[in-house]
Amino acid sequence: MKCRHCSADLTLPFLDLGSAPPSNAYLTEAALRAPEVWYPLRLLACQSCWLVQTEDHAGREALFTDDYAYFSSFSSSWLAHSQRYVSDMTARFGLHAASLVSEVAANDGYLLQYVQQDGIPCYGIEPTASTAAAARQKGIEIVERFFGVALAEELAAQGRQVDLVAANNVLAHVPDINDFVRGFARLLKPQGVATFEFPHLMRMVQENQFDTAYHEHYSYLSLTAVQRVFSANGLSLFDVEEHQTHGGSLRVFAQRSDTGSHPVKGSVAELLQRELQAGITSPAFYAGFQTKTNRVKDDFCAFLIEAKREGKRVAAYGAAAKGNTLMNYAGVRPDLLAFVVDRNPAKQNKFMPGSRIPIVAEDRLKSDRPDYVVILPWNLRVEVMQQLDYIRAWGGQFVTAVPGLQITR
Repeated sequence: MKCRHCSADLTLPFLDLGSAPPSNAYLTEAALRAPEVWYPLRLLACQSCWLVQTEDHAGREALFTDDYAYFSSFSSSWLAHSQRYVSDMTARFGLHAASLVSEVAANDGYLLQYVQQDGIPCYGIEPTASTAAAARQKGIEIVERFFGVALAEELAAQGRQVDLVAANNVLAHVPDINDFVRGFARLLKPQGVATFEFPHLMRMVQENQFDTAYHEHYSYLSLTAVQRVFSANGLSLFDVEEHQTHGGSLRVFAQRSDTGSHPVKGSVAELLQRELQAGITSPAFYAGFQTKTNRVKDDFCAFLIEAKREGKRVAAYGAAAKGNTLMNYAGVRPDLLAFVVDRNPAKQNKFMPGSRIPIVAEDRLKSDRPDYVVILPWNLRVEVMQQLDYIRAWGGQFVTAVPGLQITR
């Protein structure tokens, strides 16, 4: 396999999770009687540009389907994060009623609704029909296409270049990262700004966040790799911020290399130096992650098996993609974990891909009163524990498996 950015041969292994179905391919009851498609799930690191990437086995159309079930608005903490973003960007870049804002991977309009509320013209770009429809219900204009140079040039020709474009948790999701990034250089006005948020590879390694790996994540990103990808495709970084979302994310600020005039802040050099000191550009940084991953998996399996032997009831909360990675790598099935609760109606009455664990509404927790609730989206642990605090009334306890097994009364 060749690097999807620089085309160098990929020879440095990083993580092997065996095989799994696509993480958001939730099953209907009828689908349980049919075969399921599984793909190898292996990650490698490029020793030329240091982009970490998943082996290519599934095209984007196979992963981001019309019935895509991930809706951003079901997390209150993510909505609050998005509202703060709009407020901060509006103030920092002087956005107003004559500006134009866009979001690539606009999902269900979770972010652009706040832009719209502030009276700033905006439109979203979103290829999945299910989430695009939800955004339109909020009154947001959606261009229902995959983003890249071709679409950006069409929009530019229509006079729809933007002052600000957001791209949250999508840079990792694109198979052709060069075409995707070049599209932003076409979409921006001469002094426009693009922001990207994505989980930070350094945090993934340091905190055993192996369940960030799934087929929809084609890339696993450090600032070192992103700077190289951007500079090769017409964008230059001028600022970076660290956020706690998704277990530790970066928000990078970019401008057109040919016309941008924002001064480069010291935060960029500082974080690049920290990554260098951590070993991002050394094969040693990537060694040993498999061993730590296996330890997390083994500890989680041991907990579930011991709970079963003791006659304890175990359920889970959050039918998240990262949860599917954990379940399938650990080989968990309904005999060890009875059901998964999710607030999203699009997932309820379906089954987790691979593990085939049923997904149910929250009232099932109150009727079944499990002894343990495993929080699969561990990055939302505090939010979920507050929401489900009532399980303590019957002695229920919370469990997280990543970055290490933790049981909370």
